[in-house]
Amino acid sequence: MHQGLLRFIVRRMLLAALMVLLVSSAALWLIRLAPGDHLTDFELSPAVAAAERERLGLNRPFPVQYAAWLARAIRLDLGESLKYGRPVQELIGDRAGNTALLGLSAILLATLIGIPAGILTGSTDGPPAWLARGVSFALVSIPPLVTSFVLLLIAARTRWFPVGGLGALASDNPADTARYLLLPCLALALPTAAVLERLQSAAIRDALTDPSVRAARARGCSRARVTWRHALRLSLKPVIALYGVLIGTILSGSFVVEIVMSWPGLGALMYEALVARDLYLVAGCAAAGALFLAGGVVAADIALAMVDPRVTEQA
Repeated sequence: MHQGLLRFIVRRMLLAALMVLLVSSAALWLIRLAPGDHLTDFELSPAVAAAERERLGLNRPFPVQYAAWLARAIRLDLGESLKYGRPVQELIGDRAGNTALLGLSAILLATLIGIPAGILTGSTDGPPAWLARGVSFALVSIPPLVTSFVLLLIAARTRWFPVGGLGALASDNPADTARYLLLPCLALALPTAAVLERLQSAAIRDALTDPSVRAARARGCSRARVTWRHALRLSLKPVIALYGVLIGTILSGSFVVEIVMSWPGLGALMYEALVARDLYLVAGCAAAGALFLAGGVVAADIALAMVDPRVTEQA
């Protein structure tokens, strides 16, 4: 591996680790600032509540509590969930795979829809391109929450798709999991596909004006060959650069979609932790979400550096 690329990757990974630490620390601080604590909603006598807070360490000053949590977190020990009485790592491990499955499926579907649509609208003109632009314009302004409600309404009225992703856990059949995955995947993928279409469309239009592409056209290459073999390669840089942001957008949007559609991922777990004021589980879920985001950004940066080595010199 080129030494400059290796240094670039190490710097990006260190920044990613710092981001995960800052996000989880901020989540722990914010949940501690919220009124009440994990025992507030329990009907306990003052003496019993005080003893329980003492046992759980909830009565300690926040700096002391944070220092103890940070010392464990550095050793990759995120503490024990107050709600479930289980290590936070185990709970996150049970749900992280479901969030990753949903997010990666949505990214793949958005890519399969958005990139070809962008090439179509950026390189041609006519009714198919007009239709693709119109659909993209409508979808790009719709947040995943609205898309989720619309798809749930369609599913409830038509009964074409199962509603409620929790059913996916009740079966070991991959076909059943795919059926339950379809609606939340579409809710995330459709707005993202619209963003990809608009970016790819603009990038392919710019690439078609590049001198090398014009030269290929002048040599007698067909427009389709020039578009798919020459212009597409030139248009990849801005698209790849956006993928890190898109991964973060999909994963943050997936938290909302998971709650609305009962998909058993980190978003649903975070919601349960917030309702229970389970500060260690909240911090752990925030760290896992930040880790997904950081991983996506680092992967996109590495892919961009491999496509354009000048990126490692500018970073």
